[in-house]
Amino acid sequence: MDAEIQFHRSGSLGRIVLDRPKALNALTPDQIHAMHPRLEAWAADPAVVSVTIEGAGEKAFCAGGDIKLLHDACKAGDRAAVATFYREEYRLNRRIKTLPKPYVALIDGIVMGGGVGVSVHGAFRVATERTLFAMPETGIGFFPDVGGSFFLPRLPGAVGMYLGLTGARLGAADALHVGVATHFVDSARLPALSEALAQAGDAVGVEAVLARFHQEPGPAPIDGRRALIDRCFGGATLAEVTAALEAEADPWAAETLMALRRKSPHLVAVSFEMIRRGATLSFDECMRMEFRLAMALAPAHDFIEGIRALLIDKDNKPQWRSSGDAAEVLATFDAVPDCGDLIFE
Repeated sequence: MDAEIQFHRSGSLGRIVLDRPKALNALTPDQIHAMHPRLEAWAADPAVVSVTIEGAGEKAFCAGGDIKLLHDACKAGDRAAVATFYREEYRLNRRIKTLPKPYVALIDGIVMGGGVGVSVHGAFRVATERTLFAMPETGIGFFPDVGGSFFLPRLPGAVGMYLGLTGARLGAADALHVGVATHFVDSARLPALSEALAQAGDAVGVEAVLARFHQEPGPAPIDGRRALIDRCFGGATLAEVTAALEAEADPWAAETLMALRRKSPHLVAVSFEMIRRGATLSFDECMRMEFRLAMALAPAHDFIEGIRALLIDKDNKPQWRSSGDAAEVLATFDAVPDCGDLIFE
């Protein structure tokens, strides 16, 4: 445990350090188990004004969940282990979302999947010049979970749908532009930022520190494509999205469509429907929907095959079994897992 996650108190600041740099700080069940009660304790401690979370090393904040562990559990048919992982991860996401004190994610490096879940729901997200954000789940036969159904449709225009379906990557300026990040600070200044946060006396002081350290990251490349993204990914159906991409003359549209067609057709369709539904749901409703989807889709062929092809054998040739058939998609949403629902206590 001590080798995977560290907790420190510095003045009024509670610090969480994900400490698996060789694994790009991928989240493990033990880390999730440890974080939740510590956040509960800090929430109740009047001496703790704010909380930060960061990743060890210079490459990643957190590159996702422990996919190999999930792959093995799904392949073995261990639904109890799969249910436990997602139930506790999603409850941690909610604890972060509802924390009554400023939660500041220092996103220095890669942030994907599960790493997004322990950062984007916090009050503040600090990007650096090394930030690389993505929700690449459709490429491994899954859907953008950890609250993706809530935060993606609340990004401006159709950006969230674009990110959720394609797994497109954002640098720091883009992340700030679309609202994934709230501040930008050069990585060399993060230690000084932490020291200043440790001296903050209240939530207003935390905001003042972040404002003082904030820098301009430069132009956001995605800004020039916002109208194109909205035009292509703002359709009421996935068929409209595909048709819009096919109709565009811009080479970006052809490249995006080609990338989209390499993903699991079923998971692209499920993700579209999930993001569409999530736009009108509360956070808790979104997380319950995602848990049901996870229990229906994690043990399915496409998830196991996607992980094999992209992360284990690395042949990059997944053999998707499912299609994007509308009836199959609706059946997925209607499926009732036999492991119980996600309950927030």
